[in-house]
Amino acid sequence: MLDIGTILVNTIQEVFSTMVMMEVQAGTVVEGRGETMASNVTGMVGLAGDLRGMLAVHCPEDAAKAITGAMLGMEVEELGEDVKDAVGEIANMVAGGLKSGLGSNGRTTELAIPTTVIGESFRMSGMLGANRIYIPFSGENCGFAVEFKYVLE
Repeated sequence: MLDIGTILVNTIQEVFSTMVMMEVQAGTVVEGRGETMASNVTGMVGLAGDLRGMLAVHCPEDAAKAITGAMLGMEVEELGEDVKDAVGEIANMVAGGLKSGLGSNGRTTELAIPTTVIGESFRMSGMLGANRIYIPFSGENCGFAVEFKYVLE
C-alpha cells in the first residue's frame, strides 16, 4: 500500500539532515481538510503522471530565514532572492524524494520547475476533489509545514 505521508516525513527529515544540517521532528500527519499554517514563504512543485498534484513547503518568515541561513552558512535578515531560492530548492528536493518513493511503488511521476511565493494572506487551492496531506514540522527555532494535494490515477 502506498503511504504518501510516511514517504514525505522520511524525505523531509533526510533533506533537512543532509542539506540544511538541521534535525526536524514531524507532527501529526493530517489527511483531508483542516490544519493550516500562517506562511510568508511557500515553495511549490507540481507533479504529473500516475500521481498528479502540488507539493508545497509553507514557512513563516522566521523559519524561512533560519532554513536559508542554515543552508548558506550565514545569517539571513530579509526575505529576498536567497530565501526564495532556498525554500524552492527544499520543495524541489522533497518532491524529488516523493517521486523516488512513488517510483519504488511502480508509479511514474514527473516534476515541474519549483515556484516560490513571498507575501501574506495567500493559500494553495485548486484541484477539485483532490486528496490532501498536511504535516507540521519543528526544528531548531523554526516551524514549517508540508502540504500535498494530489489525485492518484
